[in-house]
Amino acid sequence: MYNVVALLSGKLNEYLHQTDEVCYQTIEWLVEQMKVKQGVTEQLKSENQMQWVGMMNNIRHCAEEAVLSDIVYA
Repeated sequence: MYNVVALLSGKLNEYLHQTDEVCYQTIEWLVEQMKVKQGVTEQLKSENQMQWVGMMNNIRHCAEEAVLSDIVYA
């Protein structure tokens, strides 16, 4: 739900831009944390690219879902 105060004050675009920035930064932070926790390394990338791609896709998807549910749809 959009911020009613931002809409009424004519600053909706500014509010949406700030929200977009927070979401992007949070996703990037979560991806890095999940990579470390799941052992996704550059070594894995060089040894087994398909596994690395699959794990990275899963990590990014999970991070995006977490941000959507916690920030965007909250």
